[in-house]
Amino acid sequence: MDMPKPPFRKANYVERKVEIERRADGSILLRNPHPLHDVPVNLLAPIRKWAAEAPSRTWLAKRKTVAQGLGDWETLSYADAKRKTDAIAEALLARGFNQQTPLMILSGNSIEHALMTYGAILAGVPVVPVSPSYSTMSSDFDKLKYVFALIEPKMIFMQDAAPFARALKALNLDGVELVTVDGGVGTAYADLVATAPTAAVEQSYASLNHDQVAKYLFTSGSTGMPKAVIMTTRMMCVNSVMPKSVTVEVEGEEPPVLLNWLPWNHCFGGNSILNNLTTAGGTLYIDGGRPVPGGFAETVQNLREIAPTAYSSVPSGYTMLIDALESDDELARNFFSRLRTLAYGGAAMSQDLYDRMQAVAIRIAGERIVFSTGYGSTETAPTIMNLHWETERMGLLGLPLPGIEIKLAPVGQKMEVRVRGACITPGYYKNPEKTREAYDEEGFYRLGDGARFVDDARPEEGLVFDGRVAEDFKLSTGTWVSAGKLRVDALAETGGILQDALIAGLDRSFIGLLGFPNLATCRAAAGDATLGAEDIVRHPAVLERLAQSLRAHNKGNPGSSTRIERALLMVEPPSVDAGELTDKGYINQAVALGRRAALVEKLYADPPGNDVVVV
Repeated sequence: MDMPKPPFRKANYVERKVEIERRADGSILLRNPHPLHDVPVNLLAPIRKWAAEAPSRTWLAKRKTVAQGLGDWETLSYADAKRKTDAIAEALLARGFNQQTPLMILSGNSIEHALMTYGAILAGVPVVPVSPSYSTMSSDFDKLKYVFALIEPKMIFMQDAAPFARALKALNLDGVELVTVDGGVGTAYADLVATAPTAAVEQSYASLNHDQVAKYLFTSGSTGMPKAVIMTTRMMCVNSVMPKSVTVEVEGEEPPVLLNWLPWNHCFGGNSILNNLTTAGGTLYIDGGRPVPGGFAETVQNLREIAPTAYSSVPSGYTMLIDALESDDELARNFFSRLRTLAYGGAAMSQDLYDRMQAVAIRIAGERIVFSTGYGSTETAPTIMNLHWETERMGLLGLPLPGIEIKLAPVGQKMEVRVRGACITPGYYKNPEKTREAYDEEGFYRLGDGARFVDDARPEEGLVFDGRVAEDFKLSTGTWVSAGKLRVDALAETGGILQDALIAGLDRSFIGLLGFPNLATCRAAAGDATLGAEDIVRHPAVLERLAQSLRAHNKGNPGSSTRIERALLMVEPPSVDAGELTDKGYINQAVALGRRAALVEKLYADPPGNDVVVV
C-alpha cells in the first residue's frame, strides 16, 4: 500500500480560475478573471521605490573576478542603483541620446550591464542586448552585422573588450562610442557613473511613458535573419505584475532572493527574472555558472552560500543539480531551507527528474516543492500563461495570466495559440511585412504553437504543448505526424542522453530520429569521461541506452504517428550561423533537416549501418 505523500510547501497561489468562450468557428477564448495588480508607471519606478523604502537592501550581487577560484560577492544596493542609473542617464542625455539612438550591449549578465540598461531607459534610450553567440561564437559575424546595421546604435557597451575584438573589426564603428568596464577601449564605464546628475534627469523621468520603446530584443524565429522585437515600456511593466497577480501577497514575507544564470539578451532572463524581481524589491545573485560540462561547478558553489526563495532553470540544469543534491546533504539543506517554488522552462521536464527532485525535498525538508513553468515568447514580453497550482504533472503550459486573452484557433490538425493584450509587441522594428503576418484579423499575435487541454471536460486542468503548427508532416501512408510534440515526448523519455533531436519521416513509411547527444550523460553511460563526440555517437553502451529509452517510448506510443523506428546520433551540434538554432534555443526542424539531408538518407538506408539504432 502506497504511503501518502507529504504536503506541498505553501506557494501562496490564488484560486485557479479560467473563463472559456467557445465560438461557432471552432476557436476558443480563454481569460483569467483575477484582477491585474497595479502596474508600475515606468521601469525606473521600482528602483526608486525600493531606494526610498529599503535603501540598503541588495538589488544585485555578482562574484568578483579573481585569478584563480571564485572571488567574493560584489553587491549593489537599491540606493546605489538609483544613484548610478541617474548618473548614466545624465551622461547619455548630455550626449543628446534619445529614442532614435539605441545602446547596444554585447556582454553577458553583470551589475554594470543592468545599470547601463536601466540608466539608458531612464534617459529614454532603447537598449539592445545582443546574444554573445553572434559576436563570440560566430565565424562570419553575419548576424551581428545585420543587427548592427538594422539598429544603428550610437553606443556599444562591453564588460571586457578582448572577447569582442574580432567582432568589432567586422563593424563600421564610425560615430559609435564604445564603453568598457575594463577600460580596454573607448570610454571608461567609471566615467559614466561618475557623472553628476542635473535637472535633466528628473525631467527625463517625468517624461517617461508606457508607449516608449525600452528595448529591441532579437529572436531568430523560423527562417532568415533575426527580427527585432519592439519591447515597449507598457509591455514590460504589465508583464512584471502578471505572475504576481496569481499569488496572494503575505504581509511581512521576505522579498524574493534568486540565484540565476539565464541570459538577459533573452526575454525570460532580462524581463521575467531581472525586471520582475526589481518590481518585487528582491535580490538577484547573478550566477556565473552554466548547466554545461565544466560550467556547473560554480552554480553548485553559489548554492552552498545562497539559499534562494525561488529557483528557475532549464531541465538540463536540473539534471546536473539533482546529481549534486542527491550526493550532498549539506548542499541540499541550504538549497531547500527557504525555497518556496521551483520553475523550469525551455523544454519539458521529465517525470523521472521531477520525482528525483521531490524525493530529495521530502528527505531533507519533509515537504514537496511546487514546480511551476511559464509559456510565452519574446513578442509577449514573455510570460502569458503559467502553472500556478499544485500538480505532479510535468509538461503543462498552464493557464492564462490576468491581463491577456488567449485564443485557440483551428489550423489544420491543431489549435494554434494566439494572444492579445497590453504585454504584446506592436511589431518588428523596420519590418512591416513580418509585422502584418504576425497578427490575425482580430489583432491576436500568432505564436505558431499548437496547444490542447489536458482534459476537454475540465479546462481548468490546463493546456499542454501540441507541437509547432508548421512542423507537422505526413508519412507516405498519409498519416499526420505532430513533430513538435513527438520531439518533446521522446526527449523526456531519454533521461538526458539526448540534448535535442530532429524528427524525420516526411514522405517516408516510418518515423526516424536524429539526435544531438548530451556528451556528459553519454560519457557516464559509456563509463569513459574522455570520449570525444565521434566515439560517443557509435559507442555500444550509448546506443543501447538510446535504444532502451526509445523502446520505452514506443511501448506507450505504438501508433505509426508516434512510434520511432530508427535513430542516429550526430557529431555536429546545432549551428546558430546556419539558422538551425533559434535565439530562444528551439531547434528549427525544417532548416536542420535540410542541412543534414545526407544523415537523413543514412538514417533510412537499407540495410542500416552499425551506428543506426533500429528500435
